[in-house]
Amino acid sequence: MLTIKPRAEDVEGQPILRPLPSARCRSVGPFVFFDHMLETEYAPGKGIDIRQHPHIGLSTLTYLFEGRLLHKDSLGSDQQVTPGDVSWMTSGAAIAHIERTPADLIASGSRMHGLQVWLASPKPHEQGEGHYSLHPASSLPVTDNPGIQIRMIAGTGFCLTSPVPVLSPTLYAELHMQNATTLLIPDEHEERALYVLSGEASVDGEAVEARTLVVLEPGKEVNLCAESECHAVLIGGAPLDGPRRMNWNFVASDQELIEQARTRWAAGDWPTVPGEIGRIELP
Repeated sequence: MLTIKPRAEDVEGQPILRPLPSARCRSVGPFVFFDHMLETEYAPGKGIDIRQHPHIGLSTLTYLFEGRLLHKDSLGSDQQVTPGDVSWMTSGAAIAHIERTPADLIASGSRMHGLQVWLASPKPHEQGEGHYSLHPASSLPVTDNPGIQIRMIAGTGFCLTSPVPVLSPTLYAELHMQNATTLLIPDEHEERALYVLSGEASVDGEAVEARTLVVLEPGKEVNLCAESECHAVLIGGAPLDGPRRMNWNFVASDQELIEQARTRWAAGDWPTVPGEIGRIELP
């Protein structure tokens, strides 16, 4: 079992913890990027404002526990994301999007807490068409066993299948466990990792520290035990179909695709988000 302590980052004023990518683990299934947006109180007049920025070769998935975000992209999508919804965007060859706190929450003040992950697209989809869909919280399957709730955010697992249109075998589940409950995590996906958001837990008797990513041994069933009330997510899936390169907001199996994307974005040769002028320049 590999334990990864996330590094602290700041994204346009929003504090985050980022366990993926790590020098010790570049991916878990299709997941190549994992941001925990920490609980943050925004005073009136403040909020998140992530201006236009580009992506290639990946899908972004945003999942909130508190707050709301406005998602707009170069496909023309204009959607508010609320807690429990899945905001799913597949970049294909080129997409741009913005994420910001809606105007009414800017006026009133708000709290933010959630997760954003990136899933690398399989090679046949890297240069495909872009896509966006919002999946309301009510559409996600949930199982309630005594003391344990499992919500399938994306992919399949625990006899649940999410409606999110993933591009490869994927596991992304939210777990709520009461104190002294135990969950058997099957080996139905080759690669798996556990991120404990809050509470105390152990895997096969080994303590798991909150806000760490634990990469589970492939091909082995493990027992997850809640030593207190515990909130966690489980990610994983099939291994990537080859290594991926990541540069800024670009993910690709070929470095040349990244260089082309950087050149295009720098030159302004990129799809734009309707009604948006501001943009984030290349670092």
